[in-house]
Amino acid sequence: MARTTLIQILLASSVFIVSQAAVAQQDADPRAGVFSAEFPYTSRFVEINGHTLHYIDQGNPEGDTFLFLHGNPTSSYLWRNVMRYVEPHHRIVAVDNIGFGQSDQPRDLDYTFQTHYDYIEKFIEAQNLEDIILVIHDWGSVLGLNYAMENPDNVKGVAMMEALIPPTFPMEESGFFANFRNPDNGRELLINQNQFVENILLGGTRTRTMSDAEKNVYREPFTDPESRFPIYVWPNELPIAGEPARNVTVIENIGQWLSQSPQPKLVQYAAPGALGGPAAAEWMRDNYANVEIDFVGYGGHYIQEDNPQAIGRGLIEWHRRNF
Repeated sequence: MARTTLIQILLASSVFIVSQAAVAQQDADPRAGVFSAEFPYTSRFVEINGHTLHYIDQGNPEGDTFLFLHGNPTSSYLWRNVMRYVEPHHRIVAVDNIGFGQSDQPRDLDYTFQTHYDYIEKFIEAQNLEDIILVIHDWGSVLGLNYAMENPDNVKGVAMMEALIPPTFPMEESGFFANFRNPDNGRELLINQNQFVENILLGGTRTRTMSDAEKNVYREPFTDPESRFPIYVWPNELPIAGEPARNVTVIENIGQWLSQSPQPKLVQYAAPGALGGPAAAEWMRDNYANVEIDFVGYGGHYIQEDNPQAIGRGLIEWHRRNF
C-alpha cells in the first residue's frame, strides 16, 4: 500500500473517531453526574423507645456536624445527592423518621408530630450530637426548628427548604390538603392508592424524571396499605383552620423564635416551589433574624431531586461565610 494512501486512511479513521466522540458528548446529559440512585453511605441503627431508627453518620469528623431531617413521605435517601458536597468538609448525619425509610414501623404508634419529635430529640441525645447545623425539609423543618427553639445552645445554624412555617403555615383553609384531611377520602387516597408517594413525590420533579431505581427506593417502605398509615397522619398534623391546636401553637412559637434568634439561617428555595417558593423566601428574609436566601433553580416541593448540586454547594458557601 502506498504511503500516501495509508496516511489518508489513518486521517479518515481519526476524523471518524473524533466525530463519534463529539456526538456521544453532545448526546450525554450534562447533569448525569449530579443525580445518582445510589445511597453510598453506611447504614447504622440505634434503638429509641424500644424501636430501631436507621441513620448514617460519616464524613469529616474535623468539621461541623450537619444533621439532615426529612419529611413526608421521604427518608434520608432524599439527601443522598446533597450530602456528597458536604461530606468532604464536615460530619454528615441523616436519620429516617420512625415509620419511614429503613426505620421501624410500629403499628401501635399515633405518628403525630409530638411522637416524631420525641424520637428525634432522643436520637440527638443518644448520638451525642453537639453544635448542630440543621438541614431540614417539609415536616423535618418543624422537627428541627422545634429542637432548635428548645435547645438553642446546641444549634449553630439552620438551613431550611420548603419549610412548614410562617408565612405558609398555619393556614386558614385546607385548599390542596382538603381531600387528604377528609377521613374517608384521605384514607382512600393516601393508604389505598398511595398517592402521596406515587403522584406527589414520584411525579413531583420538575427538571427530570426519577429513574425506576430511585422510585423503587421511595416505594419500598410502603408496599402494603397498612404500612402507609404514617403517610396518612402527616397531612392531618398540618395546622389548618386552627386544628390541631397543639401544632398551631408549635408553629406559631417557631415563627416567633425565628424572628429573634441570632443563629445564622439559610432559606434555599426553587421556583415555582410549592410551600416555600420565592415569595415565602423573601418574606422570611424580611421577617426573620439573620437570614440569607438562596435561589437553587427550577423545582417544586422535593427540590433535592431537582437541584442537589445547587443545594449542596449553597450549603458549603453559606457555611464558609458564617462559621
